[in-house]
Amino acid sequence: MNALDVAGLSKRFRNGVQALADLSLSVPAGGVYGLLGPNGAGKSTLLRIVTGMVHADSGSVSLFGQAASVESRRPLGALIESPSAYPFLSARAFLRVIAYTAGVPADPGALLDRVGLTAAADRRIGAFSLGMKQRLGIAAALVGGPKLLILDEPTNGLDPEGIMDIRRLVRGLADDDGLTVLLSSHLLDEVERVCDRVAIVAHGRLLAEGRVTDLLAAGDELWLDVRPTEAALALLGAQGELRDGQVVARIDRAEAPVLLSALIGQGVEIFEARWQRLDLEAVFFAATGAERR
Repeated sequence: MNALDVAGLSKRFRNGVQALADLSLSVPAGGVYGLLGPNGAGKSTLLRIVTGMVHADSGSVSLFGQAASVESRRPLGALIESPSAYPFLSARAFLRVIAYTAGVPADPGALLDRVGLTAAADRRIGAFSLGMKQRLGIAAALVGGPKLLILDEPTNGLDPEGIMDIRRLVRGLADDDGLTVLLSSHLLDEVERVCDRVAIVAHGRLLAEGRVTDLLAAGDELWLDVRPTEAALALLGAQGELRDGQVVARIDRAEAPVLLSALIGQGVEIFEARWQRLDLEAVFFAATGAERR
């Protein structure tokens, strides 16, 4: 059973912006699922619809096989965009307020320990760093013991150390606690490092989806430093392109010896030939049609 299924979601706001356009995807139970896309791609709108904060114009949402409703959303925890909290409260008191408001039992001490805030449990939130506030926001999302945790850009504004802390926490919640984590981000490196599967979204549409390892494994490229490049490109045809002054061949590894022999046979000088694995950045730009800078 999937943790989340969305089918045919569309949403246009009053200002005319089409945030989602017939978007469908499924998030399997377990692991970390990345929702990747540039700012304005519709990621936050999708998460708001899933959590019931925004109504879709059309389409459906199911959580663990049940149509989205107040009841079916009970196993859902979410941190949408920036966390907010009463600055005059302590972290412990804030989680008590969250639990009381939600009408669920909670152990603030255990939650704070899980996100690494035990030492700051009784400090005023107003004195917290941004990274501490992000971790407190995740602790708040864990109140009630959700099975699906939604995190919207959880590393925004954090320094490298803070980003690594959140990455470790997210992976631990999936691997050690058994949660399904839906992580929205526009940071390619973050998604590649922490997610098991990824959906690439732009202009409210799903452009690509799959396991990160599968998306990357399908994209090995042979980079050739050769002269003249025109002869190599002519031989490769649609399987080659000129990129950064080098010829990039999109061929299987088994075809490389034949290609190199053919290039030498045509008098092409080969200065270097190296395989380069496609990274998620390349997958993203190929899917969105954008250009690398």
